[in-house]
Amino acid sequence: MRIIAFATQKGGCGKSTLAASLAIAAQEAGERVHVIDMDPKKSVIRWAAKRKDVDLPVCAVSSAKLPVVLNDLSKKNVSLVVLDTPAFESPASLAAIKVADLSIVPARPALFDIWASEVTGRKLRLMDREFVFLLNQCPPALAALRVRASIAALEANGTVLRPHISARAVFLEATEKGKGVTEIDHNGEAAREMRELWLSLKRQLPLSRTLR
Repeated sequence: MRIIAFATQKGGCGKSTLAASLAIAAQEAGERVHVIDMDPKKSVIRWAAKRKDVDLPVCAVSSAKLPVVLNDLSKKNVSLVVLDTPAFESPASLAAIKVADLSIVPARPALFDIWASEVTGRKLRLMDREFVFLLNQCPPALAALRVRASIAALEANGTVLRPHISARAVFLEATEKGKGVTEIDHNGEAAREMRELWLSLKRQLPLSRTLR
């Protein structure tokens, strides 16, 4: 079983939307996925209520109960756990980072977001935790210079996952319907990016995880 956590210093970067669509892309690729929503906003829980999918369980778990829940999941043939967390340094976020094989730090290509992500990366490194950056909600090609500058800033502090995820209306439609972008527009660009993102992320993960 592998565990990934979304960790952010700053809100508004599309963390929960990414977690939902990435979980579905991984499931479609053959993973047995369980999503844990640790954010008080419960965005993924509300998304799952629209979805009503017994094959993609989503549950809310406190930081205190997380180790017990993960231990139970490791015995149930789950191969991937996706943790959606609140703001960095909250008890829930720190608990998720502690157990994750890899933390994903999403950021929009905007200066405040990049600064916040750099801070998150430095703190994760001090905690001796594995992490990668992910540029999300990237603008069209006309703003490519800003994206390149953001990539350079993040690469100075760690690994940046490819592909970068573009800002597309299909993400809003998917969320409203309790779906992932790979289900709403299977052959679209957003779906292609999400599938490629899962493959890129999978290469960063260990083959398996044994909980102690």
